[in-house]
Amino acid sequence: VQLQASGGGLVQAGDSLRLSCAASGGTFSRQTIAWFRQAPGKVREWVSCISARDGTTYYGDSVKGRFAISRDKVKNMVYLQIDNLKPEDTGVYYCAARQRVCNSDWLQYSDWGQGTLVTVSS
Repeated sequence: VQLQASGGGLVQAGDSLRLSCAASGGTFSRQTIAWFRQAPGKVREWVSCISARDGTTYYGDSVKGRFAISRDKVKNMVYLQIDNLKPEDTGVYYCAARQRVCNSDWLQYSDWGQGTLVTVSS
């Protein structure tokens, strides 16, 4: 499946953003979709995931309560709503797909979007 992430930008602390991940070329309903982020000089961090099987959502500890993942199976889209942005949320956000259950290890995902940059100023 081909993925394309969008929606990033330069925002201020406390603002909100909605990132989008558009999927094409595969059976979207069978894809578990995750979001990862990578800050400059840091390892890729798992942020959130939504299960293909039942839509169960999962979040990393650092984003619980501020991030919300959702999917629109009709539009083949997955969204990541980010509220109360913090400077430490700065990084490139990637969406990724796999045909198995959610996993926080980025090596377990076979398909990746190109990433969208989120920059949060204090």
